[in-house]
Order: sequence, then C-alpha cells, then structure tokens
Amino acid sequence: MAISRSPILLLAAAAFGTIFVGFGINAILRPAHALTFFEFARPPASAADRQLVDSLMIIYGARDVFMGLAIYAAAYFGNRKALGSIVLAASAVAAVDGAVCKMNGEGEWAHWGYAPMVALVGALLLGPA
Repeated sequence: MAISRSPILLLAAAAFGTIFVGFGINAILRPAHALTFFEFARPPASAADRQLVDSLMIIYGARDVFMGLAIYAAAYFGNRKALGSIVLAASAVAAVDGAVCKMNGEGEWAHWGYAPMVALVGALLLGPA
C-alpha cells in the first residue's frame, strides 16, 4: 500500500481540520482571546479600533473554519489529491500567520512550529496512489 493511502494520514488531516475549526470558532466567539495567538502587545485602545480588530478576527475565524471544513469534506469524499492540496495550502496559511507574528516582533514559532507537520501530511497525501 502506498503511504498516500495510509489511514494514519487521514487521521492526521482530520486532526488538523479539527484544530483549524477550533481556532476558528474561538476567533469568532472570542476575538480578543484569538488575537493573543499573534502576540500583539495590547489590544487597540479606542472603541472604533477595537471594533475593527474584532471584526477582522471574526473574518480570520471564518477562514480557519473554512479550512477545517474543506479538509473534512475532501477526507469524507475520499479524494486524497484534493485533501493533500488543501492540507498543503493550510500549511502555507500557518507560515504566513507566523510571518505576521515575526513582523510584529515575536510569536512566529507558535505558527512555524506546526506548519512543517501540516505540509508533510499534505505532501504525503499527494504521493502516488
């Protein structure tokens, strides 16, 4: 059996999907808490700025929920190539999130630490059938 057909890879992809959905729900329901994952020193002081940041965190949360649901859908319908592509793309999102943290001064490894694991699972799923 080719490694791309391994049930362990499906479980790993589903675990990543669950993590993304969890982060997304947190960002939608608790935007101020989700903002702490990016190591920002303090939330905006003004009410208008705070509303803007909270709204952007809800958009971020919807992005994460979408990634998780896309992973679930590809895994459920059995398309390993689509699943591998989505998981690989999710690793790029984690890498960009880390880059934003680095631009802010800290916290990049909280994102860069798991991006390679997600990329590896995605790449293995894309292997020969």
